[in-house]
Amino acid sequence: MTDPGSSAIELGEVQRRLWLLKIGVVIVVGLLVLRLWQLQVRDGPHYQHLSQHNRTRSIVLHPARGLIYDRNGFLLANSVPSFNVYVELSDVRNRERLFQKLEDLLALDARELNKKILTHGRTRVKLKAGLSLREAAIVESHRLDLPGVVVHPEYQRNYPQGSSAAHVIGYIGEMSEEQLGQEKFHGLVQGSMIGQYGVERMYDRALRGQAGRKLIEVDALGHEKRTIFVEKPQAGNDVYLTLDFRLQKLAEDVLGDEAGAIVALDPQTGETLALASQPGFDPNALSHGLPVEEWNVLLQDPRHPLTNRAIQGQYPPGSIFKIIMAGAVLGTRAIDPTERIRCGGGFRFGKRTFRDWKANGHGNVDLHAAMMHSCDVYFYRLGHRLGIETIATHAKRFGLGQRTGVDLPSEVTGIVPSPEWKQQTQGEAWYPGETISVSIGQGFVTVTPLQMANVIAAVGNHGRVYTPHVVRGVRQREHGMIQEWNPARGHAVQLVQPQGLRRIRTALAAVVAEGTGRRARSSLVGIAGKTGTAQVVGLREKSEDDTPKKFRDHAWFVAYAPLARPRIAVAVLVEHMGQGGAVAAPLAKQLIEAYLSDPSNVERMAPSSSALHSRAWQEGEAVHG
Repeated sequence: MTDPGSSAIELGEVQRRLWLLKIGVVIVVGLLVLRLWQLQVRDGPHYQHLSQHNRTRSIVLHPARGLIYDRNGFLLANSVPSFNVYVELSDVRNRERLFQKLEDLLALDARELNKKILTHGRTRVKLKAGLSLREAAIVESHRLDLPGVVVHPEYQRNYPQGSSAAHVIGYIGEMSEEQLGQEKFHGLVQGSMIGQYGVERMYDRALRGQAGRKLIEVDALGHEKRTIFVEKPQAGNDVYLTLDFRLQKLAEDVLGDEAGAIVALDPQTGETLALASQPGFDPNALSHGLPVEEWNVLLQDPRHPLTNRAIQGQYPPGSIFKIIMAGAVLGTRAIDPTERIRCGGGFRFGKRTFRDWKANGHGNVDLHAAMMHSCDVYFYRLGHRLGIETIATHAKRFGLGQRTGVDLPSEVTGIVPSPEWKQQTQGEAWYPGETISVSIGQGFVTVTPLQMANVIAAVGNHGRVYTPHVVRGVRQREHGMIQEWNPARGHAVQLVQPQGLRRIRTALAAVVAEGTGRRARSSLVGIAGKTGTAQVVGLREKSEDDTPKKFRDHAWFVAYAPLARPRIAVAVLVEHMGQGGAVAAPLAKQLIEAYLSDPSNVERMAPSSSALHSRAWQEGEAVHG
């Protein structure tokens, strides 16, 4: 028989276990309820957003960038259809496997892809731009093996003229993290392409247009299933430049492989007709994205192809600075321009003799003859009489030592030295002998080719200084109209008295007719100009041929034409090529003749250089010397 006491014990044990089981069930149910509350109530909105995001996705539709034309409607930049491949990282579970697959299919470097993603730090990353039709088809045919990878048809910037005018037009590139936070790029998203250089940068807001948006439904791999909503992008506005591409191309061609710059302006408006800088670069390569190694090679190139020498190159002006000196003399009346000064080949100052470029000297010369033959000794003596403060004041009146205001980025100022400048920058006093060097455009003084083009333009148009500009107008596509660029009107600067300015103009005409600029003489048009040879180093070998090229002089020539009412002003600078009269003057002549040979570019041709003297006498511009 069963013991009643033992049965009671077993029953109690069973009841205790049941209670434990009930408590356990209650706890488990409670935890499940709490978890459900967390998922559905507390975190419900979050997971609802994730669910919606997995089902739909918003895609930015980048607009076609505006076109860029020259002054005659010649196409310089456009946008062409292209394929870009992106990856949505939230759809990728195994990055290494995906990157290896992309490396096999598209020859992309898996390590570079991973580095790019880590650098950008965002979920949607552009892996490659400008896919060929074959590459796009390969990606589409392997969709199941490439989760998160999508190909989007977009526009790609294209520069049909290659490197021509690249320093003016510029290039575009993907917006950096730093740029993303700038106010002027407000509203743009990561991955947007913006202007990084030249006109593309300065007029980026007008050119880039307005992005659109497309809402799509995607599958589990992130691939598009259907389109839900589309907001079309608005194309950018078209920009018309002041450049004459025919003249621009000629300027680049005559420079050839030599480093230098050529600037051509319309003296009556300040419009930039040509702004060439050599060596150049291919904006297509930069806009499509260069590998880091190739970008570093470009940056470290000793010829500095990314430097716009026309506005960023700072050079000693050499003898073309004598135009400034003549203006200072005539403006201050420090010396009678008809007074003759003896040039015996050197000027003794203290313990040093400053040599003339002509060893035997030029004999007795006045201002006109000194300009025509570029007599150094004459200007040494003028500089000593004027003093550095007076020289600096007149140089600044001509616009030197300051930006011209051209609508291109990163323009430099050059240097107009003074005692204050030297004390501030070098902590030293000014020495009188330094004034002698400055008086012929050597020493501390530096200029840009654009500044000197502006100087010769102001002399040619009787003293009116304009702000140079490269953009002529913007065509607003939505209105189908062109908004003319309205630069600050040229302001008259009292460089010198009219009579003094006429003397300078007459002397510059004589430079070409019978002086150091004879190689610029033209049978088509009368040209006035000034040669310059800027010394690079103080000590040279016995002959130019024995001097390494990097130590040779820079060749300068500035000019305008026609004589009566100039339609073009030119500044030519060729690095390390010797005498300006021999090298730079013929290049300026080619540009002037090419531009003025087109009847649409000139209202009335001036007489040839052979008739300069009679013409000058008729206008009261007496030729001396």
